[in-house]
Amino acid sequence: MKSITTHKKLTGLRVLVRADYNISVHKTGAISPEEATRIEKSLETIRFLKKEKAKIIIISHIGRSEEESLESVYAYLSKKIKLRFLRGHIDSTIHEAVAEMKSGEVVLLENLRQDSGEVENKSSFARGLSRLADVFVNDAFAVSHRRHASIVGLPKFLPSYTGLLMEQEIQELSRVRENPAHPFVVIIGGAKFETKLPLIKRYIKIADYVFVGGALANNFFKVQGFEVGKSLVDDKKYNLGSLLKNKKLIVPHDVVVARKNKHINISVEDIQKDDMVVDIGQKTIENLQEILKQSQMVLWNGPLGLYDKKSSDGTDEVLKFLSKHSKKIHTVVGGGDTLFAIRKNKLEKKLSFVSTGGGAMLEFLQKGTLPGIESLKKK
Repeated sequence: MKSITTHKKLTGLRVLVRADYNISVHKTGAISPEEATRIEKSLETIRFLKKEKAKIIIISHIGRSEEESLESVYAYLSKKIKLRFLRGHIDSTIHEAVAEMKSGEVVLLENLRQDSGEVENKSSFARGLSRLADVFVNDAFAVSHRRHASIVGLPKFLPSYTGLLMEQEIQELSRVRENPAHPFVVIIGGAKFETKLPLIKRYIKIADYVFVGGALANNFFKVQGFEVGKSLVDDKKYNLGSLLKNKKLIVPHDVVVARKNKHINISVEDIQKDDMVVDIGQKTIENLQEILKQSQMVLWNGPLGLYDKKSSDGTDEVLKFLSKHSKKIHTVVGGGDTLFAIRKNKLEKKLSFVSTGGGAMLEFLQKGTLPGIESLKKK
């Protein structure tokens, strides 16, 4: 597996760049700065290729529907770099437009998922894409856990490389996975208990502390015999007893609940049947910050409150705390709503590394690789 920066001569070569622009777009078509992390982070590879005078063809998907378009992404990107948007399915018109490209030019193709061959990983679709280019670059870490044509199919037909973002993701996540500096603290939030539990189990053996927040914590409250009210919990039964006995595991001891249209901070023991837990409490935040003060490395995936309930105080406070101690604490953060919080608070440049991956980050941290990475290793 090689980085595109190692390619000896890119001048005039057609380079097909798989980016990940699968982001939320407002109904007006606008993209908020908070949602633009993946677009911004893709620019380093694109600008490198422009400098090397390659012909750059960007491909991506957005959403799940075939009707969705990358039009809004194009509008955002066009404010950052000069490029053209080639609409429609890949046909002779697209091939002609690519053939006429000059060195250093950039084009963006339409949503890959407008063709069923992308998700179905059809070899014919991957081969069709490959005919547009001389070289393939996978810079879409956040979708590299998917076995889709543009991720695992393209490397079968073109010389393939990692982009600069993909390279950074692999380096940073490999570091916290294989050789973390101690004291090492892992913070796991969000709501998908089934996908996060393996991460908790893995890092309880490696880290000095594992803090569980967000809706995930409700499952631990329930096992402890506390009322969880209307809070989000996973209905599946998990054997959490041994985890709760582990002194490395930390769960909130006070929370913020939504009660009669008000948000109030209470002890976990005081949760009532009509309450909904929406955030971690202030004492829990302060205790977590005391632990973080002593740490050298922090790995964080998932928010500590329910963002759809506009409960982000816990997440925001802890992020701001880590940003203030960024010289001492190496912090690696990822997850959709966590990314939103980082951009909202303008902290992206104040944290050591912000991963673009959600599910891909979780899978890499567990397995140390992804299907998209493995496909780049094959000749």
